[in-house]
Amino acid sequence: MCRRIQLFCCRVGKKPRDTVLTLVLCFARIHPPEFFKKKYGVDEAHYVTEISSVLASKKPAVLLTLRGVNTDSGNVSKEASFEGISQFNVNNKILHPEIAECRVIKTDMELEVLRYTNKISSEAHKEVMKAVKPGMKEYEMESLFQHYCYTRGGMRHTSYTCICGSGENSSVLHYGHAGAPNDRTIEDGDLCLFDMGGEYYCYGSDITCTFPANGKFTADQRAIYEAVLKSSRAVMKAVKPGVAWPDMHRLADRVHLEELTRIGILKGNVDDMVKVHLGAIFMPHGLGHLLGIDVHDVGGYPEGVERIDLPGLRSLRTARSLEQGMVLTIEPGIYFIDHLLDQALRDPAQSCFINSDVLRRFRGFGGVRIEDDIAVTATGMELLTCVPRTVEEIEAFMAEGQGSAKSFDCLSSQKQ
Repeated sequence: MCRRIQLFCCRVGKKPRDTVLTLVLCFARIHPPEFFKKKYGVDEAHYVTEISSVLASKKPAVLLTLRGVNTDSGNVSKEASFEGISQFNVNNKILHPEIAECRVIKTDMELEVLRYTNKISSEAHKEVMKAVKPGMKEYEMESLFQHYCYTRGGMRHTSYTCICGSGENSSVLHYGHAGAPNDRTIEDGDLCLFDMGGEYYCYGSDITCTFPANGKFTADQRAIYEAVLKSSRAVMKAVKPGVAWPDMHRLADRVHLEELTRIGILKGNVDDMVKVHLGAIFMPHGLGHLLGIDVHDVGGYPEGVERIDLPGLRSLRTARSLEQGMVLTIEPGIYFIDHLLDQALRDPAQSCFINSDVLRRFRGFGGVRIEDDIAVTATGMELLTCVPRTVEEIEAFMAEGQGSAKSFDCLSSQKQ
């Protein structure tokens, strides 16, 4: 409903002259409570201005308000308040752990939305892979991803600030922030590590694709990429209810160490490498995290679940055992970060396993991360993400994508 109002006024100090100023005031329709009852499928609906009187009429013994610490971020949730709340008996301790636990296990309807966010975000990643060329800016890829998610999927927001690292930037875990705003020029021979996820009705996705800017892996790029892919698939094969998430991190770490030894970067006994936490030099972050209404969702460390204070493991955003209905990311990575490499080389307990001559070849390499979203099922897991993953799939997709759109078979990607 719009109302047009015309105001007539005179300019002071000048010859009187009528000046017409037109203001258009638009009033959105205020729907009746019955509209919201039907829209949201609830028993009652009232206007916010009535909250105090409506609650008073129900004579509640206690009001539960949401206040508690997010064990992932350390932030305290903002507690609800309204005029007149002081007349009620309020408890702000009971609700938070219960709501957090509700968010850990997804309903069938929530899973449908998460499948959708993954579908659109996966397609957006594929659009980026088809479009990327040396000479482009990283932010052009970010823009293309966001454009696809919004125009094709109605996803106005991303789940987090897009990470579009190329070259050495691919070893910066949270690149893309205001201090490093995806502004590097992508060069021929670069690896691109693009970590991006769209959000739909508050439900997120979190997907990372790593691929060569020119569409062809070098021998070293292929070796590191396939090492990370091997650890990703090993974890996927092991995931099922009852499995402890820290054990999945340890599994990925071990596969990385075995593969880095096979490549020649490391030497010696892998069991001994594990004892000195050498894996955390190459994967300094946790294997993955809970996903849902927040990209790093709540409930990672409920009462009774303690953080493991060891390199790599301390970065895990949950140490829970897996349950059916959980949704998590699996995101192993191998990175060549000068600060961490130099730190390991100064430590006799770790440097004895490092082949310095071979490692020198990988200085400035950047990093590889492969991140998929999964839902834990009764017997294993469901892969929600659908993008080219093997070296052969990526190279073939990018080669054909340069000339025309190429379809990609999700089912073949999900085989384990």
